[in-house]
Amino acid sequence: MSRIKSVLFAGLSLASVGLLSMRAATAGWALNLPPPVSPVGSNIASLHNAILIICVVIFAGVFAVMFYSIFAHRKSRGAQPAQFSHNTAVEFVWSAIPAIILVGMAIPSTATLIDMENTEQADMSVKITGYQWLWEYEYLDHDVSYYSRLATPSAQINNQETKNPHYLLEVDEPLVLPVDKKIRFMVTAADVIHAWWMPELGVKKDAIPGYVNETWALIEKEGTYRGQCAELCGKDHGFMPIVVKAVSQEAFDAWIASKQSAARQDVESGGPDPVRVELATSIAAAGRG
Repeated sequence: MSRIKSVLFAGLSLASVGLLSMRAATAGWALNLPPPVSPVGSNIASLHNAILIICVVIFAGVFAVMFYSIFAHRKSRGAQPAQFSHNTAVEFVWSAIPAIILVGMAIPSTATLIDMENTEQADMSVKITGYQWLWEYEYLDHDVSYYSRLATPSAQINNQETKNPHYLLEVDEPLVLPVDKKIRFMVTAADVIHAWWMPELGVKKDAIPGYVNETWALIEKEGTYRGQCAELCGKDHGFMPIVVKAVSQEAFDAWIASKQSAARQDVESGGPDPVRVELATSIAAAGRG
C-alpha cells in the first residue's frame, strides 16, 4: 500500500508541475475561435459551437451510462448477466439516433460550405499569389499590385531584442480592403503549395501552382486582422504572415489612388521592381538546382 501511495504522490507531483508549466506556456492563448467579422466566419463559429455542445452532451451521456452500468451491475453486488443475443428495438434506436444527429449537423454544414464557394456578384476581386515566403496582392479592378512580406526585425527573431505583441504576424504592406463589400479572392501560387488563412474572415484556401482557387469575404467591421500561411511550404514557412487592414470605402478609395499614383511614378522612372528581380533570381536559381 505504501508503494502505491508513493507512486500516486509522484504522479500527482509531476502532473502539478506539468499543469503549472502548461499554464505559463499558454498564458496568451484563447480558448475559443477568434471573434468573426464576416458572415461566413459567423456561420463557421456558430456551427463549431453547436456541434461542440452536441459532442459534449453525447460524451456525457455515453460515459454516464457506462459508469452507471459498471457500478450498478458489478459482480460484487451479485449482478447476473442477461441471457440474450440481441434486441431489435434497442439496435434500431441506437442506429436511428446517431443518423438523425448526423443529418441535423449536415444540413447547416452543407449550407455553409455552399455559401463559402459562392463568389457571384462580388464588388471587387483580389488575386493572391503565394511565394516562398511572401504574398503578392493584385487588385484586378484597380490595376494595383504589390508584395507583402514579414516585417518582424531579425534582431527579434534572433532573440537580440524583446519580441513585440505581433511577433511574426506583421508585414510591410498589409492587404487593404473596404468594409461592407463582397470581395472575391483568387488564390494561387508560383512555386509550392501555400494556404491563405485568415481566421476572423472565415477564409482558408490552398494556393496551388498552376491552379486558381476562389473564395470570398465580406468584412463587417473595420480593424486589422492577422493570419498565416497554413501549409508547410519550406524552411521559412513560419515567416509568412498575412495582415488584412479593413477600412471605410472612403479611406480605401484614397489608398487606391495613392497606390496608383506611386505605380505611375515607378513606370515613369523606369526603375525595376526590386522584389520582382529578387523573385526572378531565386526562381531561376532553383531551376538550375
